[in-house]
Formats: sequence, structure tokens, C-alpha cells
Amino acid sequence: MGLDDNRNRFATLTFARDVVAPASVLWQAWTAPAARAVWAAPTPSVTVEFLEADTRIGGREVSLCKVKGQPDIRCESGWLELQPEVRSVNYEVVSCEGVTQSAALVTADISGTGERSRLVLTVQLSSLAEDMEAGYRAGFGAGMDNLASAAERTMVLQRVIRAPRSVVWAAWMNPETLPQWWGPDGFSCRTQKIDLRSGGQWVFDMIAPDGTVFPNHHLYGEVRPEERIGYALLWGENGPKHADAWASFEDQDGATKVTLGMVFSTAAEFQDAKGFGAVELGLQTLGKLERFVTSR
Repeated sequence: MGLDDNRNRFATLTFARDVVAPASVLWQAWTAPAARAVWAAPTPSVTVEFLEADTRIGGREVSLCKVKGQPDIRCESGWLELQPEVRSVNYEVVSCEGVTQSAALVTADISGTGERSRLVLTVQLSSLAEDMEAGYRAGFGAGMDNLASAAERTMVLQRVIRAPRSVVWAAWMNPETLPQWWGPDGFSCRTQKIDLRSGGQWVFDMIAPDGTVFPNHHLYGEVRPEERIGYALLWGENGPKHADAWASFEDQDGATKVTLGMVFSTAAEFQDAKGFGAVELGLQTLGKLERFVTSR
């Protein structure tokens, strides 16, 4: 076997995208499992099923890429470095039917100021199958386009709450307490159904101070105790989805940093939400959570 055998390929690939979103939002779109699930499929003909997702140093992500009539492609990634809003490094191993196709080291560098940011991906590829470089170029290129689009319709809200993570989690994931604080100042919740487990749902009305009723339906996917939840937001019971959302909980010197993220289904819905004050209203909701947990 010669050194030029096409089954032994090494390449360094570089991809760059400019994104109309702050670096903090781009970072969340790049690393948050719920957001990654939105943009991971390179084309509509590909379905990506996530089997594991743990975005922390030493954590890994395992997914299956499914195309009708073809064997599944398994992708395992492991996070080696995470510098929030600056850089991540992960390995990636791609296999099919138990046979390794490629291995890669992926470095993501994020920079930016204000409402614009830039992502540069460097992929150091070791290919063990034919045409993997071409496949990586096509797959990462499409993925970067999807990521940029998702980041530009992502809203991220954060607050450090002066209470231990276990207390904050308990207030969020208790069907008795969640409706007591959820929603902006002056709003109340009227619950029809509530089951906060993975696969569960919360069907409820948000009632504004003037009595206007806003039907809501949350469908819960991942529930990782005291770490994060992922859920879909629907317009009323079994209505159309308008966002994929997540909440994450991190210890911070005895307090809890809560991150609430939403990838809206369309750019128009994102702009509408910003227009009616969703950022301010969402921050009010996190403020109500803090008041709730610190007053008990």
C-alpha cells in the first residue's frame, strides 16, 4: 500500500461564517444541545438522532445521521476544551456499520463585538474511507450555513440567581411551584395539564394583567436533573411549534447561573418576539423566579 493510497488521507479544512448575532448567542447556538439539534442535519433529507449530549469538558455527543435507504452514520464527539464565547475543541469519529470512516479534531474560534460575530472552524481530518474530505467539506459547509441561520433567530437570556442550584431546579421542575412564578410581571398561569418529565408536557394559559389569554404548550424532551432541560414551545395545545427552547443551570459561587435559550422556528417569529419585548419579559420571568426562591 503506497503513501498516496486514497484510504489514508490527511487534510486541514477551514470554514468561516459571519453571523448577525452577538458572540454570546453564537456560542450558545454552537454548544447548547437543544440548539445543535436544530441545525445539525445538513439537508432536509437527513435526520439526526441524538443519543447522548453532554457539553462539558470530558463530555461527549453521540448522534446517528439517517438517510432513507442508506445505513446510519454514527458520529461520536468529545469536548476537550470549552472557553465560553471564545473557543471550543472537540474530537469527532465517524463510523458506519461498526467500521470507522474518519477521525477529526475540530477547533471553533469565536470573535465579535456588538450584534455581529464570526465563527472559524478548523478541521484536522484523518480519513480512512474514500471521499471523506469531500463529504466533510459539504457537510460542514451546510452545517455552518444552518448554524448561522439558527444563531440569527436565537434569543438567550441569563440571570445569576442567589440560591443553590438544587433550590432553583426544584422550583422550576415542580408542577406545584412552576406555575406560581412563570411568566412576566403581572402575568399568571392557568394550567390544564402538567407533567415535567422527559416526554411530558405543560398545557397552560398565560393571562396578562388586562385579562388577555395566551395559550401555551410546552413539550419536554431532555430532562437532565439540575443541569438542563430541553423543550418545544407550541402555540396552544398541539398547535404549531414556534421555538425550540432550553434552560441550563450552573453553579456560580453558591448561586445559580440560569441560561434560557430559544431558537425560533423562523426569522419572522424571532423579529416579532423581539418587537413585542420578549427579551424584557423573559428577564422579568427570571426575576420572578429569583424572588420566589429567595422568599421561601
